[in-house]
Amino acid sequence: MPADQPIVLVVEDEEAQREVLGYNLEAEGFRVAKAANGEEALLLVSEENPDIIVLDWMLPKTSGIEVCRQLKTKPETRGVPVIMLSARSEEVDKVRGLETGADDYVVKPYSVIELMARVRAQLRRTRPASAGVRLEYEDIVLDSETHRVVRDGQALKLGPTEFRLLSTFMEKPGRVWSREQLLDRVWGRDIYVDTRTVDVHIGRLRKALCQHGGPDPLRTVRGAGYALG
Repeated sequence: MPADQPIVLVVEDEEAQREVLGYNLEAEGFRVAKAANGEEALLLVSEENPDIIVLDWMLPKTSGIEVCRQLKTKPETRGVPVIMLSARSEEVDKVRGLETGADDYVVKPYSVIELMARVRAQLRRTRPASAGVRLEYEDIVLDSETHRVVRDGQALKLGPTEFRLLSTFMEKPGRVWSREQLLDRVWGRDIYVDTRTVDVHIGRLRKALCQHGGPDPLRTVRGAGYALG
């Protein structure tokens, strides 16, 4: 599976439900991490850096509501979408879940097809390149469906790794990505690559972006990493 596929963290204490969700998400092309309780979920969030979290309300040790509250109070996880799953169908419970920071609320029993659609909808907002959305930044246009990049009207030749790097940067212009974060996103956590490899590919990306002229849009942040703009 490509390393740049979004990671979905499924937090569900019922094993059968957890496995069904995991199976369906993997069938949709996502990478999946699983947690059986709130404490495990908070630990996995820091380890896996998920792109979206499907979170059950009723969890042992730490409730889903508390997990959501903690995630939404931390700057590094505040922007990660959370879809809350709950058997509580009362409007007051939905309001409580959303006010705690959940981005969506799905009542059990739910349709797996509908849940997959909701996951994709959230990712279109936070990981648009993975959803085939066309990205634009100043005079650069990236089409993730056709794998084409154009700058100032001229087509650019990029290798697959440079394309994934640029997609990552263009999804969040201005964000500073560390070498480790770029390794996780572009190469994948399961593949060992030296951090210096990131510098090599950043150099190639810079050369590709400037092959027809124009200023270098990438910024090196000393001691921190790289950013677009």
